[in-house]
Amino acid sequence: MPFPIHRGRRLRSSEAMRSLVRETRLDPAQFVLPLFICPGEGVRREIGSMPGQYHLSVDEFVLECDEARGLGIGGVMLFGLPESKDELASGAYAEDGIVQRALRAARSQTRDLLLITDVCNCEYTSHGHCGFVKDGDVVNDVTLEWLSRTALSHARAGADIIAPSDMMDGRVGAIRKTLDENGFEQTPILSYAAKFASVFYGPFREAAESAPQFGDRRSYQMDPPNAREAMREIEQDLAEGADMVMVKPALAYLDLIHEARTRFDVPIAAYQVSGEYSMIMAAARNGWIDQERAMMETLVSIRRAGADFVLTYFAKDAARLLA
Repeated sequence: MPFPIHRGRRLRSSEAMRSLVRETRLDPAQFVLPLFICPGEGVRREIGSMPGQYHLSVDEFVLECDEARGLGIGGVMLFGLPESKDELASGAYAEDGIVQRALRAARSQTRDLLLITDVCNCEYTSHGHCGFVKDGDVVNDVTLEWLSRTALSHARAGADIIAPSDMMDGRVGAIRKTLDENGFEQTPILSYAAKFASVFYGPFREAAESAPQFGDRRSYQMDPPNAREAMREIEQDLAEGADMVMVKPALAYLDLIHEARTRFDVPIAAYQVSGEYSMIMAAARNGWIDQERAMMETLVSIRRAGADFVLTYFAKDAARLLA
């Protein structure tokens, strides 16, 4: 049998050659950096389970936004840690809430960086669940009122994109209606449409101080084995008015990112979550893995699967490497 005419190695012979024929490319504009905002001033406190990530006071958050903009990062996602919590998640929709203050502060400094807000209640409730709890269960429709109020308060404070992450049924429609009725019909919604009840959120619980005080979130976040249901959730959120959809987590759900890309002609985001980040960081710090290569390889895999943009705690490191 004659030697093959086509030798695959011809196009792998040098970095210049590999770059020329590379199929999937990364750009800092495709990254969104999640940030955690806390009370105080001059606070920059490292999160123990997420090395290199911090709780930031509003003034430090503004500085972080300036750095992200300078690196060409597409946007930041805001998570708030309130001064106090209660059963009604009142800090989530208070006009002087931590996220609302951060939005106004950042908006006064720049218009060039997209400010995206996570709309949920778990960081703000005393019990750590994502909505109004009655008889040990989260009441769906009451929670929609909280979410709509929060979304409106964020839009008024300067949010560019509203991103509900609670997984309540009907929340996209409720938020869209509230925004439209109050003059924010041009504010897009990025829905956490396929958000799974994942073990990979573990470090986030510390970062957002949002661990449930009882039970878990499996009655409203999705069951990991269910792929067809994920597509139904995405389809429903789009029907309710979502402009973009998200699959979360990313690495264990690359098949669903690909399936969503095939089925839906809308921007698709994927969230490389805290556990995915922390595993790479822990392995790198133990000398078991090359941090930069693992970071870039996983980001490429998420983009290759079909995500248009990626929420990742590696956003700044990856942007610097791509510069």
